[in-house]
Amino acid sequence: MSGLRRVDVTVEEIEAVVSAFYGRVRADRVIGPIFNEIISTDAQHWRAHEAKIVLFWRNALRGEPLYNGNPMMVHAGISSVDPRHFVTWLGLFDEVLADILEPAQASAWSGLAHRIARGLSMGLEAARARDASGAVPDLRG
Repeated sequence: MSGLRRVDVTVEEIEAVVSAFYGRVRADRVIGPIFNEIISTDAQHWRAHEAKIVLFWRNALRGEPLYNGNPMMVHAGISSVDPRHFVTWLGLFDEVLADILEPAQASAWSGLAHRIARGLSMGLEAARARDASGAVPDLRG
């Protein structure tokens, strides 16, 4: 491992959490339709998405530099994603963490997920407010 391990989880635990989480996402009445519209209902597309998210979490949790995407750009480019959807996302995610991991692992991973979601939500709100106003972004501060 090349980076600092932030949460003591195995790759297999990350894979299990991601798989279980997206199973719940697909079934959720609020965010399921959004994900199914963007990713599709095809199992092959979901496997590819989950594999990419496993890499994201391996980077975030274990410091393995395997993911090189930009989650803010991805989420900002999906007009049906609303910052309020992160509440549902986090609720489902926390349920899965509690079901699969030991309490200390679940708590540590949840804390990181909540920080990431807060950043994405705030970023989406700011980007959409800026887009609505037509203002040039202030890159100085």
